[in-house]
Amino acid sequence: MTEYSRLKTSRSAAIRATLDYPVIDTDVHTNDFTPAFEDYIAKYGGVKLVDELRKTEASRLNSKSNGKDWYQQTPEERQYNRTIRSPWWARVTKNTLDLATYTLPGLLYERQAEQGSDYSVLFPNNVLAPAGASAENRQALQRAVNHYHADIYRKYSDRLTPVAGIPLTTPQEGIEELEFAVKTLGLKVINITGGVKRPIKVIADKYPADKFPEIAKYASYIDFYGLDSEYDYDPFWAKVVELGVPVTTHYGSQGWTGRSSISNYMNNHIGHFADGSEAFAKALFFGGVTKRFPQLRVAMLEGGADWGARVYIHLVDRFSKRNIKALENYNPALTNADELFEIFERYGAE
Repeated sequence: MTEYSRLKTSRSAAIRATLDYPVIDTDVHTNDFTPAFEDYIAKYGGVKLVDELRKTEASRLNSKSNGKDWYQQTPEERQYNRTIRSPWWARVTKNTLDLATYTLPGLLYERQAEQGSDYSVLFPNNVLAPAGASAENRQALQRAVNHYHADIYRKYSDRLTPVAGIPLTTPQEGIEELEFAVKTLGLKVINITGGVKRPIKVIADKYPADKFPEIAKYASYIDFYGLDSEYDYDPFWAKVVELGVPVTTHYGSQGWTGRSSISNYMNNHIGHFADGSEAFAKALFFGGVTKRFPQLRVAMLEGGADWGARVYIHLVDRFSKRNIKALENYNPALTNADELFEIFERYGAE
């Protein structure tokens, strides 16, 4: 292994050497070694949890219609079903050492200085896979996944910390996993989806999902927790603040209007994290979450920074036009009816 020569030639390490403050990398994705990962899950909760994990991974990576994923369908079937183009292989494999690095905790720890950072927040790619699991297995599977990551990175915790995946289908579910992850596992950062898909009740009551799965697939909306939610998520946000952990999310918008191409994955991918983060951020703001919990810290990752500036600019712009004082500009009672009639009579009599 040529670790020392690599360290000397790393541009990142060279830049770090010029700094007088620590560098924290807040979004290092890692990949689980599947055989060890599934063995751990099986010992933790039985074979049923492994089966559930595989189901969630399949549904997460592939768009399905009539039991067939995108790759199994003909072009005609994709057009007929409007099957959204699914992601394809995303693992960097050309550099063998790098391939091993994001899979083996010890190697990542050894090479961390090479990337010029002192501390890294890790995002295992399976951390939120349980969010798509069945209701009866979701919490148990998420707990097993978090426990696995806490265990394999514990000996490296002075410089590496994995995020804890927190399911938020209900506030209580989130609180339970949050307390376990922080108090029992000792994890320092949590990761949530920026929204949860729910059925539209008026349609679900008439067309139950178990009898009409295709209707249920499309008759849904996204609950962003802060605005118009069916649940009160304030107890969850309060618990987050009490425990002092930051909230992170990589919430995407693939499948939304404008991101539902049946042939081009990049069409659906470009900018989707920014759009998802924007929706989540606006819900927190307009739902009053940021006002009620000013100590809440939320990091929205992988969408760049321009969307945040754009949302802020629009909030300021809308407020300048539609604050309580400015709304008087839109008050019909302030229109001079006699003057308006005179102007219409002069210019619009014909």
